[in-house]
Parts: sequence; structure tokens; C-alpha cells
Amino acid sequence: MISKFQVAYKNLLRKKVRSLLTLVGIALSSWVLVSLLGFNQGYETSLNRDIDNMGFQIMIMAKGCPYEAATLMLQGGAGLRYMKESIMADIAKEPEVEQITPILMSALFDPNKGEKGGIAGYFGIDAKTFAELKPFLRFKQGGWFTAPDAREVVMGYEAAELETREVGDMILMPEKNVQLKVVGILERTGTQDDGTIFVPLKTLQKVLNTPEDITTIGIKLKKGVDSAGLEEKLYKLPDVQIVSLTQVKETIMKLISTAKVMVLSIALIAIVISMVGVINTILTSVWERFQEIGILKTIGAMPGDVFQLIWIETLLLCTTGGVLGIALALFLSKVTDLAMRAVLPYAPGGGLVMIDTRLVLLTLAGIICIGLVSGVYPAWRAGRIRPLEAIRGEAGR
Repeated sequence: MISKFQVAYKNLLRKKVRSLLTLVGIALSSWVLVSLLGFNQGYETSLNRDIDNMGFQIMIMAKGCPYEAATLMLQGGAGLRYMKESIMADIAKEPEVEQITPILMSALFDPNKGEKGGIAGYFGIDAKTFAELKPFLRFKQGGWFTAPDAREVVMGYEAAELETREVGDMILMPEKNVQLKVVGILERTGTQDDGTIFVPLKTLQKVLNTPEDITTIGIKLKKGVDSAGLEEKLYKLPDVQIVSLTQVKETIMKLISTAKVMVLSIALIAIVISMVGVINTILTSVWERFQEIGILKTIGAMPGDVFQLIWIETLLLCTTGGVLGIALALFLSKVTDLAMRAVLPYAPGGGLVMIDTRLVLLTLAGIICIGLVSGVYPAWRAGRIRPLEAIRGEAGR
């Protein structure tokens, strides 16, 4: 005995082009929806990971533009303002502070980097405290410096690949004409550390002729402490500014919130268009089958049976279109990632589009529900067709 699903499937095949175009519309809407929801999820996850991977919750910098400070923190930009290393003693005394580390950031123009030259980022660090605040750092080759004032470097994964360096090689610091020995190469982290060259703090201070100067102090807080209270105390320090990672995250999320609203609006418009397409396809199919539906009712089909039959057609269309759209979103996730990076003011490391099983199932369920709602009216109209009028070809005309 033939089932209702088989009947619905064959009915859709009777108008292949129309059914195909409806499927394409549903699939494209599903692709846009899944990609955007995956972006919303992936962007915040990547941003949180970038912030967590910094190893500290608060950064202190010399007083200046807060947006420059945020860029300096997240992108590893050059710091033009300095503060004295001695300020660390006062900060370390605060009861909320678990660990601090000094950083001296510098960006030097390297004429041999790329076709037209480029900026090489150097971080002067205290290896012991820096490594304690960033325990996720792992070495591909070698290890940290042999002495606090050694003329040595540890290279991030991408920096080493770009300059094709290995442990034991010598590199020339641009502009300063100082040779440094590579003693370690880090594994890939997906953060700005991958493109950074780390130097002992004392060595970089000497090379830059900035003794006792630093650009940044990273602060790791004890668990459960009130960061706002510590920030209030730190604001009293002279000629410094406080950059809270929570504030930076909120600022970045506000910058992209407008773009997210616009893109989600486009997705909703696409869904509405696909709903209209489903209603049009199923309703047209119902009008074309007046006599068939009338014959079905004449031989004993109840209005509920006709309603179910039309609803099943809608279910098949929406489920198939939804699955195709989700598959397309998964296949093109890398392309979507690159497109998002091209238009966003700031993009964290790692994947920006995160499509997991939960998102796929929720989206598919949502698409099916929307499709079923779209099929209610055509199915209701089909269920109301009177057998005699339908057989005469007069129903609803």
C-alpha cells in the first residue's frame, strides 16, 4: 500500500522545475541563517579565547588614547609611550594581584619582509613571569632564553615560518643592526603571539636605549576578586591608563553590533521570501489538483487526510532545502570566514564561523517549523475543497 509520503513525493516530482526553484530558495535562506548564527557564536568564542590566551585580565599602559591601547593589546601594535619599570613594585603590593609581568613592545620596519617591507613586532619580556601567565605556550623547538640579558630570541610560529628560521639561526634586528640567536620557536597558538619575536626585556631595553622603561604591565588577578575595586586604585597611579579586557571586549562587540543587526535582518528577509515561495508552490499545486483532491474525497478521504498530504509535501520541501542549506554552510564556512574578516574592523584569531551539532539541529528544527507554518494555509484550503465542485472543475474559481 502506497504511503502518504510516497504520494507527496510523487506530487512534488510532477513539477520538477518549480519544486527545484523552491528548494533552492529554502537552501539559500538556510545557508545564510546558519552562517550568520555560526558567525555570532564563533566571533564571541574566538574573542573570548583571544582575551583568555593573553593570560591577564588587566593591562596598564602609559597614558594615551584608549583605542590605541586596545589595539596595542590585541594586535601587538607599537607603543610610543613609556613608563618606568619601578611602578611594578606598587602594583604587586595590591592584595587582588596574583602575578604581574612587564612588557616592552616595539615595532621596527624590516625592508626584507615581503615585497615592499613590513613591520616586525618585538616584545621584550621577563621569560619567567610571562610564561607563568601564559601556560598554554608550547615550544615546537628549543626553549626560553638562557639568561635575562642574553642576545637571544624566541620566535612565534608564523614569524619563524615567514623568515624560515630554526633554532640556532641568527637574525638581524632591523634598524638596530643587532644580531640575535634563535633559541626557541613556539607552536601555533592562533593569537598575535604567532607573529611576534620575543626578546629578553633587559636586552631589548639596551638595544632601544630605554633603560628601565616598559610599555605595558600585564596583571593576573586572584580568583573571585573584584576587578573594579582594583581598577579604582590603579587609576590613582600617575600618568598611566588602565585597560580592562572586559571593557575591550564590550567595546569591540559594540563596534560590530550594527553590522550583526543588518546581516541578521537580511537573513530574516531571506527566510520570509522563502516562506512566500513555499506558500506559492504548495498553493499552486493545490489549485492544479482540484479534481484529484475531489476524487480522493469522493472515495473516502477525509479533510484531515488531505490536510496531512499537503502538509507532508511542505515538510519534504523544507527538510530537504534545510539539509542542503546547512551542508552548503558547512562547505563554505571558510569562504564566509574570509568574507567576514574582510569587512570587520577587528577580527580575533581562530575561526569566526562556528557551526556545531547543536546549531545545526536547532536551525533545521526552526526551518522545518517555519515551513510547516507556511504550509498551514495551502493545506487548509485543500482540506476545504468540496468533492463535487472539484470534480466539475468549479471549486474556488
